[in-house]
Amino acid sequence: MLRAIQRLMVVWTVWVGCSSAALGWGEPHKDITRAALGALTSGEREWLGPELEPLWNDYCLIPDRVFTDRANARYATLPSRPGEVYLKILHLPTEPLEYAEVLRHFLGQAVDAVKGGRKGDAARYLGTLCHLVEDYGSPSHVLPGDNQFQLLQQFLPPPAEHGDQLLHGLVENGRLEFTLEGYQPRFLGETVPEMAWRVQHRIHEAIVHARSVTLPVVEALYAKDTARVTEHQLRAARVDAEVVADLVHTVLAVGSGQVSAAEREGVASAGIGTFWPLEAPSLFYPQSTFFSAPEWGPVTHGYLRRDGKRQPLKLRVAGKDEAQVFGDGIAAGGRSSLSYWLPAGVFRWIEGTAGLHAEFGGAGVLEFRVLNGDAVLWERVVRGDEPAVEFRVPLSEVERIRLEVVGKGGDPRQQYGIWGGVRLVK
Repeated sequence: MLRAIQRLMVVWTVWVGCSSAALGWGEPHKDITRAALGALTSGEREWLGPELEPLWNDYCLIPDRVFTDRANARYATLPSRPGEVYLKILHLPTEPLEYAEVLRHFLGQAVDAVKGGRKGDAARYLGTLCHLVEDYGSPSHVLPGDNQFQLLQQFLPPPAEHGDQLLHGLVENGRLEFTLEGYQPRFLGETVPEMAWRVQHRIHEAIVHARSVTLPVVEALYAKDTARVTEHQLRAARVDAEVVADLVHTVLAVGSGQVSAAEREGVASAGIGTFWPLEAPSLFYPQSTFFSAPEWGPVTHGYLRRDGKRQPLKLRVAGKDEAQVFGDGIAAGGRSSLSYWLPAGVFRWIEGTAGLHAEFGGAGVLEFRVLNGDAVLWERVVRGDEPAVEFRVPLSEVERIRLEVVGKGGDPRQQYGIWGGVRLVK
């Protein structure tokens, strides 16, 4: 009897510890999921039929209820983690490669269930996926290693009347009644590996957006301004709901074979200039990745940092009189290495333009490389007084691509290397 009680106490302690550490939106999960489902087509809602209401009112909370709803707990388990009942990875993002595997598993289960007409299974697996997306994009979950906001409160101490309350629950709780009127869900891939890849990058967008909301929510809480708290929570919730709508739409479309020609065309390629590489697992560049030339700092996306100001990414392209601006380009500096995992068997080519900035890189010399691990697939030395170079490289059996820039002489103060318009093509 004593051992049985001890085992129960261990289970209770683990559950309480995990719950307090990792619960995300809480009740707003229902509001977010309901808004997302409202953006689906009428045909998709009809397919879900009697499972539509439980999906937003019940199944989206399955990962939080694995100890109290044992009948549905199996829809939030991983074969690779037998015996692990509460999966923190369904609530808090870890390394991108690790939770990409989680996405692949649950997306695969959901698609298979749709294909098999098992609506109850499909809705429950979708509920788990909705929960993951919503928790990852919750303002209470986006500070790496500090989802209870203890470190944040050192930077932004609460007023005395706030007491000693932990902020996590206060940041995430409330009622968020809203719709996604006018939003048309995006199609995120024809296969499960591609879905997982594209969903992950959509989640990254939601996380970064939610970070912009976190401080305003905390400041409104300190001010006891509940209207402003809700206003800022809704900013994050809407983006979460859009990603959930994209995911559910894609699963139902692929599972039912209802993918339009326009949707297939829309995923025929993918620009990666705005994607976070594996060197930035927490969606910012650690200082260890900074380059020293042309000036000390990190890689930037969509612009070049020069003398503390943002400058457009311009490359001189052969055959064009004026420099071309790459809004989705990457300012790679004089030395950088950017790695991206690729969905298996999806893309056949990587293409783009590489060179030095048309105005600020005239005296620099850089070598640009595209690699598969340590194997060089393409390399070219480019001088700043030369036009940028276009490249197109086959990706047969490549699962991780690396874009590398290395200084090769010239004036280090002008080593403004740029990857322009880099795309993966099927």
